[in-house]
Amino acid sequence: MPELAEVEYFRRQWDAGLGKKILKIQLNRKSRNFRSCDANLLKRFLPGSKLITSQAHGKQMLFRFSGDLWMGIHLGMTGSLSATNVDHAAGKHDHLTLTQKTQRLVFNDPRQFGAIRFNRDAEPPDWWRGLPPEILSDDFTKSLVSEFLNRRKKSSIKAVLLMQERFPGIGNWLADEILWRARIRPHCPAGQIKGIKFTHLFTEIRSVCREAIEMIAPDWGEPPESWLFLHRWKENGICPRTGKPLVRETIGGRTTCWSPAWQRWPKDL
Repeated sequence: MPELAEVEYFRRQWDAGLGKKILKIQLNRKSRNFRSCDANLLKRFLPGSKLITSQAHGKQMLFRFSGDLWMGIHLGMTGSLSATNVDHAAGKHDHLTLTQKTQRLVFNDPRQFGAIRFNRDAEPPDWWRGLPPEILSDDFTKSLVSEFLNRRKKSSIKAVLLMQERFPGIGNWLADEILWRARIRPHCPAGQIKGIKFTHLFTEIRSVCREAIEMIAPDWGEPPESWLFLHRWKENGICPRTGKPLVRETIGGRTTCWSPAWQRWPKDL
């Protein structure tokens, strides 16, 4: 599933259409992607409008069109956005295509777990305004995170980091990277992380997310070999810090990769 950095990459793909008019719209009404909106409204109101702005917030995207039109997109597990040649023929999994004068903006989703929303209002839709503070914003504070961890003190920190109501955009690989950088075992109960170790965790949450966006969002680049990212799925993977074996196991319902030789805190687990 695309995470914060990948979502930002896909958002930027449609920026090629900013300021340009939508001439025609093609969509697959039978697609599950439209379960959260009326596809007929898209067909009726989007043609003739211009794409004005785009935003990403965690795993959510919001596109504003002229005429007080708003389209929300969640990519789900296999969704993607692209800007293609105007002669691009819609493929089997291209469930939404917006045609402009010189290009087409395409939403593709083979498994149809993604979702499209559509609103007509002068203000951004309620669901967007109700999203939690972004991780890289000033509103994402230590006190906010500390209180959240304490309320879920018995849950593993890996499971807690995946909770979108506080950590929007963090998914499986980002959570593993954060805990590896903070040297915290993924099984650790969230309530045990206090003091200096909490400060370390908070710092790495923001640092990993910021660096991931810087590396991936511009051109789908990859983190360097020094990150866990490039080693986590390798057979007999080795920790890039210690040279010792990595471990994969299910924690918080997700396959988790971690380094017992590096992530040694707390030792009593």
